[in-house]
Amino acid sequence: MMQIGDLTLDLGDPVTLLALALGGLVLVLLLLSLHSARRAAKLSEPLVYQLAQVGQRVQNLSDGQERLSGGLTHVSEAQTQSQTAMMQLMERRLAQVQSQMNENLHGSARNTAQSLGELQQRLKSIDKAQENITKLSGDVLSLQDILSNKQTRGAFGEIQLTDIVSKALPSDSFTMQATLSNGKRADCLIHLPNPPGPIAIDSKFPLEAYELLRKAETQDQLNRAAQQLRLSLRKHIKDISEKYIIEGETADGALLFLPSEAVYAELHANFPEVVRDGFAARVWIVSPTTCMATLNTMRAILKDARMQEQAGAIRKELGLLYADVDRLGNRVENLDRHFGQAAKDIADIKISADKAGRRARRLDNFDFEELSNEGAAAVVPLAKPSGE
Repeated sequence: MMQIGDLTLDLGDPVTLLALALGGLVLVLLLLSLHSARRAAKLSEPLVYQLAQVGQRVQNLSDGQERLSGGLTHVSEAQTQSQTAMMQLMERRLAQVQSQMNENLHGSARNTAQSLGELQQRLKSIDKAQENITKLSGDVLSLQDILSNKQTRGAFGEIQLTDIVSKALPSDSFTMQATLSNGKRADCLIHLPNPPGPIAIDSKFPLEAYELLRKAETQDQLNRAAQQLRLSLRKHIKDISEKYIIEGETADGALLFLPSEAVYAELHANFPEVVRDGFAARVWIVSPTTCMATLNTMRAILKDARMQEQAGAIRKELGLLYADVDRLGNRVENLDRHFGQAAKDIADIKISADKAGRRARRLDNFDFEELSNEGAAAVVPLAKPSGE
């Protein structure tokens, strides 16, 4: 008999023995199967490992293929984007180049138009200058015609002298074409005070002799022209000395006005003896420039003379001004006294106003209701102010 838990086996029973034998056989078969399975498992481990490695590699290949596909897609997209950006950049560059070319063309057109306009303006200026040159040539010819005639040449000198004198002196200090007591008429008479007295100015223009001197080509022509100029100027000096220097009526000298700086320079450079002859005859030769300087000196003399003439009137006016200042001082003193009295009155008024204000404040502090309840006998009458 065998006891297994709650199960009791009878070893003498053939059925039991058969069952045990079958069970043992089954157990052996199971053990053999397990052993075979274990061996098969051991034998299949490298294969499984290799299959796993192959699967992993296949998976890696699949992942790599996916990554490659994604990379190719990304590359394709990047290439597409790059191509698109390149096309856009090229389009912008082409647009910029086209715009720049258009702007350059427009700028060139504007510059060309402006240059043509400026050229046209310059051509107009040249035409105008040509017209002015033509007109000036006509004026020069007219001036030559004027200077070729003695009378018109004299009028030219008188006009120039009149312009210089009128610019340098007051209008009441000179007379043009003044007639003297001897019946001679000077081109200009400056009314200077005594001394020196009125001084005459006469315009002379020895143009013929100067032109001959300037155009002389030989020494003989030069000598003859110089002699003619010397004689002409000495004659002018003599005429002025005899006609326009009158004792007791004019100054003891006169001025010979040469309306040409060139003639004046030639005279002082190469004919000093003629200048000395003028000094000896008390006739001083002046050009437009030196005449202006001389007239400015005369203006200072006239101003000084007029100041002396007005000295008495100035002293009289100063006396009247002193009297006015004295009266003004007296009136200021009176006004100061009035201001002092007004200030004192204002101070008194302020004192009275302050006293009145203080009394008003005392009245305002009284309690009239309590006074009325206590009776009229308790009311103290206000004293009448004295001296206010």
